[in-house]
Amino acid sequence: MAAYAELINQHDFELLTSLIDDDATFWFSSGSYHGMESVRAAFERTWQRFSNERYWLEDVRWIAKADTAASCIYSFHWQAVIEGQLAQGSGRGTTVLGKRRGEWRIAHEHLSAFPE
Repeated sequence: MAAYAELINQHDFELLTSLIDDDATFWFSSGSYHGMESVRAAFERTWQRFSNERYWLEDVRWIAKADTAASCIYSFHWQAVIEGQLAQGSGRGTTVLGKRRGEWRIAHEHLSAFPE
């Protein structure tokens, strides 16, 4: 997760492909995305819209750990320039990882707003 949080800020999806399973499903407020190309398109749309976006995780808590699967919950935060104005936000996330061919990969990510 530390590598993911670091690489995501380089805004180059190719750097993330070794961390994301080919069959991954990501749930964002903008929609649900299944498979590498769909996930790639969602990331690239976000990076186009949010100029200079910086994304980070806090309070990562591993809620399940096993030899072939693990899951964590966390708070996420972002800051970007949108239409010339500085904007920021935060929410909560869940990530499920699976061990595929000896390597950990993200199988599912779900980001949502904090409850009111």
